[in-house]
Amino acid sequence: MCAEQYEFTNKDLNPRFLFTCFQKRTEEEQKYHAHDFIEIAVILKGKGTFCIDGKEQDVEEGTMLILNPGTYHKSIPKEGGTTEFYMAFSGVEFQNCRPGYMPLFPGEKMLLQMPEKMKRDIFKLCMDMTKEWENQNPGRYFMLKAYLIQVLCLIVREIHEEKKGVSREGYVFQSTGKKYVVQQIMKYMEEHYPEKISLEHIATNMYLSSFYISKIFKSETGDTPINYLISLRMEKAKELLDKNPEETVQKVAAAVGYEDAYHFSKVFKKYYGISPLYYKGRAKI
Repeated sequence: MCAEQYEFTNKDLNPRFLFTCFQKRTEEEQKYHAHDFIEIAVILKGKGTFCIDGKEQDVEEGTMLILNPGTYHKSIPKEGGTTEFYMAFSGVEFQNCRPGYMPLFPGEKMLLQMPEKMKRDIFKLCMDMTKEWENQNPGRYFMLKAYLIQVLCLIVREIHEEKKGVSREGYVFQSTGKKYVVQQIMKYMEEHYPEKISLEHIATNMYLSSFYISKIFKSETGDTPINYLISLRMEKAKELLDKNPEETVQKVAAAVGYEDAYHFSKVFKKYYGISPLYYKGRAKI
């Protein structure tokens, strides 16, 4: 194989797998420490804080951290604790990186809130690695190494996608301008508000991270994507009641994306100061 086919490494990707482990943290925080190898941490459940080189950063389910050699860090659990997965390795040589170091996410960030598809793929690999680590089957080291290589490839692909700001599928952003991205998010919600969607769902369909969506949406509109979606749904519900006051509250709720009519009524009253039942009764007069 010629060197050009390695794509993102200077040599063949042949890491030395060191270890993998689960950590459930409830109250006791880690000792502040650093390694002479690369460590990747994945938050599988819960919320907490990581102190990295003296700076505290919040983490939650789906957060990935790249901790290169010499990076001081410790995990600080919050109420409820976190479930964390670690994999450690050495012996890699990525392009534009010092030997033995991993490339970081765009903006030289060590943290990434993984997009939904990447999160599912990484979580599955974490489970596969855990099962393999616990079993004493022949070839265990090579299986773990094979899983690790898949993780590294997924990370580098995500780094490339984040840098491009586009996706190979779905909504393709022709411009990385914030206003354009926000317009596409609003367009998506206009077209899909009757469906059951969440911030993660929007991020998945936009092929962007939920963190990135929240950040640019708030900076451009002054509001969060979820609040915007709720406001949109309330407007659509009001329009439906104006057009057809005979319609039941349950059907109106379902038409704008709410399975629970009681919850829909509470949100409607919060927005308009009157319940949908009384609103449609007033509309009949």
